[in-house]
Amino acid sequence: MAPILILQIIISIILIVLVTLQSKESSLGSSFSSVTQTGFHTKRGPEKALYLITIFTGVIFVILSLLNILLAR
Repeated sequence: MAPILILQIIISIILIVLVTLQSKESSLGSSFSSVTQTGFHTKRGPEKALYLITIFTGVIFVILSLLNILLAR
């Protein structure tokens, strides 16, 4: 296996874990279940850090995917 493919698999597993760890309260489904909830939520502290790390990991995954496609040609 190519090193980029192995790195992409590792990043994808990390991304799955990060998305799973995110709070269930701020999900789209819970905003419809509560009448008093406005649907807007300000992320603070560890929740914001987890959110930013998830975005960063997602960007790395997309870059690795595109690089993997370019190298396969």
